[in-house]
Amino acid sequence: MLEAIQPAPRDAILGLTAAFREDPRSEKINLSVGVYQNELGATPTLESVRIAEQRLAEAATSKSYLPIPGAPEYAEVVQKLAFGAKHEAVQSSRIATAHTPGGTGALRVAGDFLKTNFPNATLWLSDPTWPNHPNIFVAAGVPMKSYPYFDKESNGLAIEPMLEAISKMPAGDVILLHGCCHNPTGIDPTAEQWKQIAEAVYAQGLLPVLDFAYQGFADGIEEDAAGLRAFAQPEAELLLCSSFSKNFGLYRERVGALSIVCPSADAASAVQSQMNRVIRSNYSNPPAHGGAIVNSVLRDDALRASWEKEVATMRERINGMRQQLVEALAAQGVPGDYSFITRQRGMFSFTGLTKDQVETLREKHAIYIVGSGRINVAGLTPTNIERVAEAISEVVGQPA
Repeated sequence: MLEAIQPAPRDAILGLTAAFREDPRSEKINLSVGVYQNELGATPTLESVRIAEQRLAEAATSKSYLPIPGAPEYAEVVQKLAFGAKHEAVQSSRIATAHTPGGTGALRVAGDFLKTNFPNATLWLSDPTWPNHPNIFVAAGVPMKSYPYFDKESNGLAIEPMLEAISKMPAGDVILLHGCCHNPTGIDPTAEQWKQIAEAVYAQGLLPVLDFAYQGFADGIEEDAAGLRAFAQPEAELLLCSSFSKNFGLYRERVGALSIVCPSADAASAVQSQMNRVIRSNYSNPPAHGGAIVNSVLRDDALRASWEKEVATMRERINGMRQQLVEALAAQGVPGDYSFITRQRGMFSFTGLTKDQVETLREKHAIYIVGSGRINVAGLTPTNIERVAEAISEVVGQPA
């Protein structure tokens, strides 16, 4: 039976990383996978995380199971970080939260929860969206459609087509939005646009899901919650998928959370039981270590201040590389105005490179970029940015 099984295609992003590792060329550059890198091209352990881990190791007394939704103290700090400690939804206990294995785990639990409790709902995804979003919700059996998001003419947000599409979605459907640092475009709504989108979503009777994977990487930890808080209105309902891979550097620890904001504390209790049921049949209960790190850092004033400073350093480096890339492209005489790259936020940028140009960059220059033309700006460093700009200049000057 097993002999008839065919090899699965490589993942669109992680498959590129595997190909990168197999590439023998010493000059190779990986701008595909979404991992933060410092100016030396390394993915560091944050100092606040290192100290927290050391303290946890010294105080460890047990490796027993966590509860199905994880430790209550972890859920508490996750809610306060995302919504704000004094937010009405937090204070009224109308948020059900579960610790999940990364943001991907949060999305899958959300998918299973939606399929179980709203089996006839369609999920609407932005066009484009993170390539793994469709994979996750297909696996959960959730039907999907897309709504306009990216305006190729302006390299900006297609706000009017987006609002028009929302106005036509059937009541009871679900819409997924990126809380900040949209992946793959790097284009976020303004604060005013977030309000417009939230009003349109709720007026249409839709249930919003926010994928919040990069808090702190756009404009600031508080500033990046503007979209979420535009949706978190009194008695409003929404799902929030959080990830701490990027802003805590906890990629391999798989630390995330699913928070569901309900109209009342009683509703939150019922929803929590349904989340627990989904989790029990999936991974049963979450891994403890990463969540304990996040909890320790956010509950210690000195560690939290250190963490916030480290997040600011990462954010400033990314934004600095955006500016340097635009300047390097201009210095190489690449045709077109690339200033839009400085207006994008987060680790990713939609460069406008075609699939053929991306393939040429990989085959001829050993520069790995996702087929959509998305690059990980954090993969740029002072030592490789000139070569990247030179290679882009060469491929853009060739017929596609």
